[in-house]
Amino acid sequence: MEVGSILEFLENKTILATGATGYLAKIFVEKVLRVQPNVKKLYLLLRAADADSAMERLNREVIGKDLFKGVREKYGSSLNSFVSEKMTPIPGDISREDLGIEDFNLRDEILKDIDVVINFAATTNFDERYDVALGVNTLGALNVLNFAKKCLKIRMLVHVSTAYVCGEDTGLILEKPFPMGEAKKGNRKIDIEEEKKLVQEKLNELESENASEKEITAIMKDFGIERARMFGWPNTYVFTKAMGEMILMHMKEDLSLLIIRPTMITSTYREPFPGWIEGARTVDSVIVGYGKGKVGCFVSRPESVLDVIPADMVVNGIIVAMATRAQKQASEIIYQIGSSLRNPLKLSSVNDFSYRYFSANPWINKEGVPVKTSKAIILSSMTKFYIYMAFRFQLPLKALQVATILVLKNYQDMCTVLDRKVKLVMRLVELYKPYVFFEGSFDDSNSEKLRIEARERSLELKEMDEFNFDPTEIDWENYMMSVHIPGLVKYVM
Repeated sequence: MEVGSILEFLENKTILATGATGYLAKIFVEKVLRVQPNVKKLYLLLRAADADSAMERLNREVIGKDLFKGVREKYGSSLNSFVSEKMTPIPGDISREDLGIEDFNLRDEILKDIDVVINFAATTNFDERYDVALGVNTLGALNVLNFAKKCLKIRMLVHVSTAYVCGEDTGLILEKPFPMGEAKKGNRKIDIEEEKKLVQEKLNELESENASEKEITAIMKDFGIERARMFGWPNTYVFTKAMGEMILMHMKEDLSLLIIRPTMITSTYREPFPGWIEGARTVDSVIVGYGKGKVGCFVSRPESVLDVIPADMVVNGIIVAMATRAQKQASEIIYQIGSSLRNPLKLSSVNDFSYRYFSANPWINKEGVPVKTSKAIILSSMTKFYIYMAFRFQLPLKALQVATILVLKNYQDMCTVLDRKVKLVMRLVELYKPYVFFEGSFDDSNSEKLRIEARERSLELKEMDEFNFDPTEIDWENYMMSVHIPGLVKYVM
């Protein structure tokens, strides 16, 4: 890699990005536009009924976000012309053949021009409907691969996966691919065609029983969890993402492929400004609930490590990997981008940071009253959590029942609501349990090679800073207290 090579790699390139309205994809698009305005074209695939609807979504859900305020300020009145020149929103769907692109002329244009395809599209719900997750995370990956193979001058396909495709592995988790069809437990082989067949049979059965949409959703969610756990994965999300990787590795042929496995993605560390985030992500739900006075406990062992990585570092890692791969056919094709190996963050520290932040900066509720927080209880096992839930919900209900019998007529309705909340909490804890008690750390040797090579090739300091993704540079206390939690307060809470 020569001086300026990353920026030179992006110059005059045509890139197709799927999942364009997603959190990581937006940060990628903003980054490219900001650092290399001479990129030729960004085709952005998103769900929409037609081209007008796609443009409306692009303006509202991408360009209109705070994330792009620097770009908007830079171009001012010429923003619309810049956007129309550099960005083309495409109505489509990766769960369909040819990515659901129905405009044949546009599709032919894309196939002729594309240099790089980046698949950001995914459904990240841990307990997504199995038919939806399989269609997007597994078969969608195949559809993107098949489309990329048709591109006449394509340099590479970049697939954004997750480090947690490892399931519940322990110890040092290597940057290695999955053998096609190999399960995490048992002797069964995963047959993706069989999974498609089972999904369709289940849907046909539910349709014949005239099941409601709500019933179908609940049953298909449970079906996904059942299939995932049968093969050794804890939830539908990581199971379907693992199958997506299997397909790509098995069917890529001579297409250059990069698989990026980030860990838990958090708010931006530095670019385009610190603390931007969209939605509560993984452990953020607990931090938000704690700040609002709705969560009184953290479920984790004292020594448990939370592997998080700021979103802009993930995007920097993707771009550096792309530039490196373009200049030489490197043998490494899987890059895990995380922090647990080189700069671990303990879950107990997250609890401490949350308490200190909200003690000094209490959340103001809807009534305008500051929410007082006390040090959260640390529950180091699921048994302790179940006992906590029993005291937290059952005892107050018994006291409530006495008063309600005397003065209220709708006690049963109240109990039903409370029971639903308890069931929701229990389900969420069950889904997150593999991560709060996770006993692995993610090897990032391939990613470290990228960082070392960048230094050894003497990239300009400015460019090295521009594409920094070194987790050892993160001061977790400063990041959590001054960047991440304030970002959650501003953009989520």
